Amino acid sequence: MSNESFLKRKNVIISPKVYFVDAMSGMAQGLFASLLMGTILGTLAKYILMLQFPIFQTVGQFINEIGKMATAVTGAAIGVGIASALGAPMLVIACSAAIGHFANGFGNDVYTAGPLGVFVAVIIAVELGKIVSKETKVDILVTPLVTLSAGYLVAYFTCPSIAVAMNALGSFINNATQLRPFLMGIVVSVVVGIVLTLPISSAAICASIGISGLAGGAALAGCCAQMIGFAVISFRENKWGGVIAQGLGTSMLQMPNIVRHPQIWIPATLASAITGPIATMLFELKCTGVSAGMGTCGLVGPIGAISAMSENGSMGVVDWVGLALVCVVLPAVISLVISEGMRKLGLIKFGQMTLD
Repeated sequence: MSNESFLKRKNVIISPKVYFVDAMSGMAQGLFASLLMGTILGTLAKYILMLQFPIFQTVGQFINEIGKMATAVTGAAIGVGIASALGAPMLVIACSAAIGHFANGFGNDVYTAGPLGVFVAVIIAVELGKIVSKETKVDILVTPLVTLSAGYLVAYFTCPSIAVAMNALGSFINNATQLRPFLMGIVVSVVVGIVLTLPISSAAICASIGISGLAGGAALAGCCAQMIGFAVISFRENKWGGVIAQGLGTSMLQMPNIVRHPQIWIPATLASAITGPIATMLFELKCTGVSAGMGTCGLVGPIGAISAMSENGSMGVVDWVGLALVCVVLPAVISLVISEGMRKLGLIKFGQMTLD
């Protein structure tokens, strides 16, 4: 049996799509089920606990504990998500939880590798685990031993460097946005917004580099511009179902249409270039990590912004107005104006944004 046929039999497919689309999608699912839900529940609990009634205090504490529980297993959830996306056997998936938990918190003396450390360690461990799975009569011992050992060794040798590199990259982006809010507001908003629409995970990337502060606000603006933008400009083709699917789901649904008609990407991308600096300079919108890369998906991005901006006290009227304008109103208006102009010029035609 050739090496190629053996790997195919073991479901080991060495492909950029598998590792940077499928695995990253699994990583995003794990992040959503743990860190993201923990953030949402923690924010919800904070506001419930402000209500000075015994029943609300009890409910708020209950929700807060659930949020803490979800956040505590972030690494394990990411590991399981990646392993599942790679089609790993159940025994390998179980081992990936342990590897993910270790890699997420491992790094150097100052920083941890976080989600990207989990991503690297789990992918290699899972593929090796799949190769040895069910190849011996003592599979119950061999598979976990190989998977766990591989995961530990990879994490041990790569996570310290990953921790330093990701912290440096995140610090550079965050600091650069503080120093040059106009230029970086445009760059971060456009780049992260484009990544959100591409078949890779903007949430996972934002979490990995530790984007925060004004840079997080710019990233959120870019993601919202893509989602709300496409939801509005494709309304005549997709009606309210398209608004919900794209505005509260993902603009990634338009990717097949973008490949066929790249010009339909212009309105939402220009909207992100405009709302990015508005977020950083006018309203000083802030957001952190995975929430910044989610946009309006399930309203996770705005909730994350509320959490980040209310850390040192409650949000003011200007903050709420800015959040509504940057996340919903401006992306809708700007994208619609640009797209209608392009339709009149014949650059965008009816049916080019129809969802299958």
